[in-house]
Amino acid sequence: MPIEQRDRRARLGAAGAYFVQGLCFAGLVTRVPALQDHFHFTDGQLTLILLIVPVVAGVGSVLAGVLAPRIGSSPVLRVAGPLVCVAMTGAGFAPDRAVLYLSVSVFGLALGAVDATVNMQGVAVQERYGRSILVSFHGVWSIGGILGSLANAGAGRLHVHLGPNLGVIALVGLVFAILAGPLQYRRGEAAALAVDRPEDAPPPRIPWTPIVLIGLAVMMMYIADSATSNWSAKYLQDALRASSSVAPLGLAGYLLCQMLGRLVADWPVRRFGPVLPVAAGALVGAAGMGLVAVAPAPWLAIAGFAIVGLGLCVVVPQSFSAAGALDPTGSGVAIARVNLFNYAGFVVGAGLIGVVNQAAGLRWAFAVPALLCLAVIGLAPSFRVAAPGTDAVRPPEEAPVS
Repeated sequence: MPIEQRDRRARLGAAGAYFVQGLCFAGLVTRVPALQDHFHFTDGQLTLILLIVPVVAGVGSVLAGVLAPRIGSSPVLRVAGPLVCVAMTGAGFAPDRAVLYLSVSVFGLALGAVDATVNMQGVAVQERYGRSILVSFHGVWSIGGILGSLANAGAGRLHVHLGPNLGVIALVGLVFAILAGPLQYRRGEAAALAVDRPEDAPPPRIPWTPIVLIGLAVMMMYIADSATSNWSAKYLQDALRASSSVAPLGLAGYLLCQMLGRLVADWPVRRFGPVLPVAAGALVGAAGMGLVAVAPAPWLAIAGFAIVGLGLCVVVPQSFSAAGALDPTGSGVAIARVNLFNYAGFVVGAGLIGVVNQAAGLRWAFAVPALLCLAVIGLAPSFRVAAPGTDAVRPPEEAPVS
């Protein structure tokens, strides 16, 4: 199937949406210590705040899963992407806790909708290209995250106030979100790439067993990701006495190596299939998180976070590739379901790390996701729904859509 100019534009539009999501997510979470200081939250209160985003994001993902099969993923994405930026600005300029809670809730709701729909777009582009490219899209997400983290590191060094700091990042994201929207596949275009499916057909029935197995691996990965995103800056600043300009570099190092891994990880997936890269990456991720837990100095912990990013970089893209294979009609239902485990991991991760931190300190808290990364190795065979040794993704014969 020849790749047309329309498909290249759709690839660029999807990449832009991934970039905005990574930029705004990292831009907000790496300012968690500043938000805690500004609003005088205790560690327990901070844990509850961190739980708001993934819980509400799960609602946003479900909502996207309902709307996308009916109106298409692009209309949802074109609303939710800019809304993420607006909510982020609201959090930065919030005058009191009530406005902060509202802004964070809207941020989470929109982020969940973006998560689901941007991966629907990514899978549609991958199907058109006929080879594994979804990992590179997530690499673009990591680039956005790195820039968001570095922007906050610079803001911390220059003592920029929280509102202008987050507002500038959100403005950049808003511009990219608006520019990316018109390039994305519309509903009729995306449907044309899938198995023949009338536009007014109801969402298909997707088998739950493979979704749950893949989702559990995603959940374990996101527990580690949640620990890094939500707690790395605080760990470096409080436990290892890093400065406010150094503290965001834990997430930056994680995202940098995640990006580098994702920019090249499509090759081993094409060569060996998804199982081996997922299993090997989980082992590397466990080793990196273990290094974080025992690190005596900030630079060693930052190196550990970087290793975690390199190891776990392939898990999430391959989960969405597998979900796309389970839904050859291209409805996006399977992708939205797998995406729910993303937020389950964030909820469990934020709560688990917070509880262990209260009981034993952050060092022990980071040892927990190190052990859970090992569980991903046992779940790696569930990713075999993406055809091993080929460039394309196909639905598994043993789990047809009914």
